[in-house]
Amino acid sequence: MRPGPAGTTSTGSSRRRVACQVIAPSHIPRRAGDRVKNDHRDAITLARLARAGELTAIWVPDPVYEAMRDLVRARHAAGKDLKTARQRIQSFLLKHAASTYEGKAWTGRHRQWLAGRRFPHECQQIAFQSYLNAMEQCLSRRSDLEEQIRGLVPLWSLGTVVNELQALRGVALLVAVTLVSEVGDMRRFATAKHLMSFLGLTPGEHSSGTRVRQLGITKAGNSAVRRILFEAAWAYRVTPRVGSHMHVYMPKNISQDVKDIAWKAQLRLCKRYKQLIAKGKKPQVAITAVARELVGFIWFIGQKVQPPAAAAPS
Repeated sequence: MRPGPAGTTSTGSSRRRVACQVIAPSHIPRRAGDRVKNDHRDAITLARLARAGELTAIWVPDPVYEAMRDLVRARHAAGKDLKTARQRIQSFLLKHAASTYEGKAWTGRHRQWLAGRRFPHECQQIAFQSYLNAMEQCLSRRSDLEEQIRGLVPLWSLGTVVNELQALRGVALLVAVTLVSEVGDMRRFATAKHLMSFLGLTPGEHSSGTRVRQLGITKAGNSAVRRILFEAAWAYRVTPRVGSHMHVYMPKNISQDVKDIAWKAQLRLCKRYKQLIAKGKKPQVAITAVARELVGFIWFIGQKVQPPAAAAPS
């Protein structure tokens, strides 16, 4: 154990994983002017902190969990590279006043249209083709990483949680994998509010004396998870329904209890969004509130789903 915020995880090699279960001297609170340090004083300080309940137990991820998180982060990096490659293509076309494409961008037909663009000078054509090649490489890399993620989910101890979370509207495989790989075992959070605070979705406050000043969300924790939660929350703007897309892509082994929770989430969150818009709130503010309540349903599903016990090391 070591002092720190609830939900702290440990990363690194097996040697570091074992070492992180012991408090490092740099993490022990120290009074100003205290320049004497030895094991005896550290032991006394740790005993006092343990007696006061100031030590927080950490959750140590297993090697498969760390592998999944590395894959998810690599896929996220590939997505950012793809976005950059597409921006370069658009900037090049804008610079040379090329004709604009009228249909939906970045589809197969649009990529064929891009391959047919011609420029006056040979070097300009080569430069544009290099941008197209970079985009295709990013697409291939992202697709390969997504395939690796799908193959690793059944072997993951938290793969059951990933499958069950896909019953929620707006939470597909990649959203669920990203959420679970960054948060970990949700049973370590005592309440849904703890998970909301961990993800930075709770409102902040800066008050003193009689002056009370309410702030926006704290934006603490992982920004990538917060972003995908906002994207998932946009799915609750429309009428509650389980469409054909969810029937096709939702895992078939989801329990009925989780499906019932997902339906209750649709009824509540769609109503919540409409109520906030009717009160004159901006769509972004309403979506933030919906994302925060969506985390509550995610936490509840995480509490109901029991991941299989990890095999004991031989």
